[in-house]
Amino acid sequence: MNLEHLPSTSPSLSRLIDELNKLPGIGPKSAQRLAYHIIRLPAEEALALAEAITDVKQSVGFCQRCQNLADASICPICADSRRNQEQICVVEDPLDVLALERTHCYRGLYHVLHGVISPLNGVGPEQLKLKELLTRLEGGQVKELIIATNATLEGEATAMYIRRHLAGRAVKVSHLAWGLPVGGSLEYADELTLSRAFQGRQEI
Repeated sequence: MNLEHLPSTSPSLSRLIDELNKLPGIGPKSAQRLAYHIIRLPAEEALALAEAITDVKQSVGFCQRCQNLADASICPICADSRRNQEQICVVEDPLDVLALERTHCYRGLYHVLHGVISPLNGVGPEQLKLKELLTRLEGGQVKELIIATNATLEGEATAMYIRRHLAGRAVKVSHLAWGLPVGGSLEYADELTLSRAFQGRQEI
């Protein structure tokens, strides 16, 4: 397609730019570049991208156990009997699971909160998957809960909330220790940093 002859006021192009601009980390200029890149794509590649977006919205949901993203009712990690069923690592987001899995140093299960407690943003415990976490601990099979929230004020507040609600339970509660910088996120930490954080975790 010859972009020189494409009207700058094309409604379909403007809509695409507007939708791309809504993505995290994508500003107006980046949205424009992505939109023009999509226009230049062969038709089959553009359709494949559109189908992938449609499929992921229709197929991906939450794992009934750990609340991670999954194509089925139970995610592959929870379905793997070789994982340590006595450990649960609590993380904020699905991307944190991917980051920890890249380290190959943890072989237990996960629980995804889908956020952190943040009163300033109107996010309380009831908006997170905390009730599902406490339900998982009722059977007595879990021996250790590893809190891996980010080293932020909100992450620490969430960790304190979990610790407070586990008081008196026969569950060892630990927190990722040295290696993670204050204010940092698991998503951007390298494998060595995450490995050392796991190895240096301390009982709370």
